[in-house]
Amino acid sequence: MTVQPFSPIVRWVATGLSAASCLLFVPAAQASPDASHTASTKDNHANSIVGVASSNSSFDVLTALLKRAGLVDVLDHSGDFTVFAPTDAAFGALPDGTIESLFQPENQELLVSILTYHVVPGRVTSDQLSAGDVATVEGNQIAINLSQGVMINDATVVQADVAADNGVIHVIDQVLLPPTE
Repeated sequence: MTVQPFSPIVRWVATGLSAASCLLFVPAAQASPDASHTASTKDNHANSIVGVASSNSSFDVLTALLKRAGLVDVLDHSGDFTVFAPTDAAFGALPDGTIESLFQPENQELLVSILTYHVVPGRVTSDQLSAGDVATVEGNQIAINLSQGVMINDATVVQADVAADNGVIHVIDQVLLPPTE
């Protein structure tokens, strides 16, 4: 199934149905790495955001989408990031054909938009989170709510503070979709 502008999938993405799952990547402030961190980053990216995600079979869909979007190098080699990442089960809650459609070349821009909607500056561990709106790399904002656990828009953080050399991953139970105009 391919997605053309204004197709039902795009309209579904635009409405941000609550059945969707959430993914957020948050680039963090650069810390001064020590020599061992620098050496491990140069020699082995197994502990980068992408390395940690790809080593966990719960993130196969996320890893494949990052590759398709061309975002692996950024999340593997660049700065620090905080990633609010949905599991394969969260992606599985999307309507039939959604994931397959995002792999289509004509939907590259939509895929990048969805993934970069989840990227925000700063390495943020769970004890550093504060309630409020945070601007994403995509250009829109996500809402952090701490009144009933940690929520990012309508997604719940189900596992916090998974460490990576270049950031931290917070596992969430839904895929966040950027608002449309």
